Amino acid sequence: MRRSICHCEPSHALAGETATWKFVYTTANQLPKGTKIRFDLDSGGKSVDWQIPSANLKEKSNVIWAEIDESKPIAATESANSKPGIHSFEFIVSSELKPGDQLSIFIGSPDKDPRKGNCCQKIVQRRRPFSLYIDPKGKGDYKEHEVFHFDVRGGELKTLRVIAPSLVARNKRFDVIVRFEDIYGNLTSNAPEGTLIDLSYEHLRENLNWKLFVPETGFIALPNLYFNEPGIYKIQLKNLHTKQIFLSPPIKCVPEGSLNLFWGTLHGESERFNSSTEIESFLRYMRDDRALQFIATSCFDSEEETSAETWKVINQQIAEFNEDDRFVAMLGFQWQGEPSEEGLRHFIYSKDAKPILRRKDTKNNSLKKIFKTNNPKEMISIPSFTMGKPTCYNFFDHNTEFERVVEIYNAWGSSECTAKEKNARPIQGSGKQTISEAAEGSIVKALNNGCRFGFVAGGYDDRGPYAGLLEAKQTRYSPGLTAILAKEHTRSSLCEALQARSCYATTGEKIILGLQIAGFHMGSEVDTKNRPGLEFNRHIVGYAIGVESLAEVALIRNGKLFKTLSANGKEIDFQIDDSDLLSSIALDPKEDHPPFAYYYLKVTQADGHIAWSSPIWIDLTSKPAGQIIKRIKKKSVSI
Repeated sequence: MRRSICHCEPSHALAGETATWKFVYTTANQLPKGTKIRFDLDSGGKSVDWQIPSANLKEKSNVIWAEIDESKPIAATESANSKPGIHSFEFIVSSELKPGDQLSIFIGSPDKDPRKGNCCQKIVQRRRPFSLYIDPKGKGDYKEHEVFHFDVRGGELKTLRVIAPSLVARNKRFDVIVRFEDIYGNLTSNAPEGTLIDLSYEHLRENLNWKLFVPETGFIALPNLYFNEPGIYKIQLKNLHTKQIFLSPPIKCVPEGSLNLFWGTLHGESERFNSSTEIESFLRYMRDDRALQFIATSCFDSEEETSAETWKVINQQIAEFNEDDRFVAMLGFQWQGEPSEEGLRHFIYSKDAKPILRRKDTKNNSLKKIFKTNNPKEMISIPSFTMGKPTCYNFFDHNTEFERVVEIYNAWGSSECTAKEKNARPIQGSGKQTISEAAEGSIVKALNNGCRFGFVAGGYDDRGPYAGLLEAKQTRYSPGLTAILAKEHTRSSLCEALQARSCYATTGEKIILGLQIAGFHMGSEVDTKNRPGLEFNRHIVGYAIGVESLAEVALIRNGKLFKTLSANGKEIDFQIDDSDLLSSIALDPKEDHPPFAYYYLKVTQADGHIAWSSPIWIDLTSKPAGQIIKRIKKKSVSI
């Protein structure tokens, strides 16, 4: 039996290349005049997707049309696709096609001008499919389909990216990966022949003077590097052909350490892959291309977005991708309750094969029911976007067992405080359908009222309450990153660290932070009963290491600026004492809580990127020193 032939001219392109693309279909069967043909572009029209063409033949650029043996162009009409958001085009065959005849579909410039052509997708993909459906009866009843395959390759080498740990111990060996990337972040080997890369770093050892070739794979793994002196390092790569220099994010080498620093995203979507329907591609992209060390899924609980079958596949892929010492994958979902009272929650499980809790189900239609029927050791609840009006949460029913961390930032803004309180990345927009800030969801306000949680950051999201924000002209910022300080690179260790609030948030850059009070790390709660000296003085030690120069390093006490610290370029180490009596600065207790004070570090780079350390709390559980001093003075006067 003869088979139809599908081929592309050209058969491949570089990511982001603009040209006129030709898809040639040689039929093996007779197709009568009036046959309907549907061509699936398999593109959602995102900035990284294949550019959507126009069906208007009067246009001079980026047009789609068909031809039979170079005859008069056949106009296309955009048609509905079985996949929502995916663009398809339909043609009606203008003359009979006999076996061996060719039908060609063009996308680009009718004048064949490459400058007016169609833009290829910006994502590397081998054998990218374009589907062709044929209905000889002309009724639009499409069944079997033919497939064109097209290779999208990496473009010209533009960037060298170093993937290395942020925190290492002296003389402890670690691995580094060098990625050779095009302008869109794809791996590439497209560089002039003989291009060499010089690798070096501060305190260079004589035996580390390497020259790297550009590999065909687009990446090189460099094992067993180590630093023999504590300090701050940046690995430098110099392209000897272009003379460009690229630096890694900072690496802090400590004399010894029991904690490691891991970077990832708990809540976030990818513009490249749908994290629900393309979960495998999404996880692979986050692990390999984004080089994250952990991820949690964050689909919404609705049946429309996450069907039972989709949730089953997500469960399977999370279990498969979770790998100790390489990539921690966690199962999670988002649940939206009543504004103010419940807000938006991101639930994350510490174990596999867990159910999605749908709000429409009676047993899961309130937070109180969810908290009552689940174990806080196996689930963490993260209040998210708490200052967005439709997702606002006032923290009145804050659950200390489940809600150990809060999302202080995601790509749609920061919930730290209001714009009037100098929020550098406020929730705002200029369109009618945008989301404005709700002051009652302020995290600083919640902290002042006695709530206790660490800080994490979310990424970009276009689902649920975030759907349509980009089109509505909502202000969009960079996707955030979460840093977790944990003993081991395992799911259990990372979940324990989140429970201990051993984490911090950034707006997307790998800024390294450290904060201690009397030896207690971020996320700790300390009381004056066990440490009575804290009533009189609190010795605060910290550091910040930026990717770019530090514009402001602020120590926040009880929600207000306590000290502004002077940074030396991209780094700062500091030791200060807060000698104010704790009783004189302590905030009023909430319910049965003792008076308390809290501190956190907020760092802003010159380029506007921000990092927030999780707070440290000091409880005044001993008799206030002020009262003791008054009694002593009273006794001395009577004597």
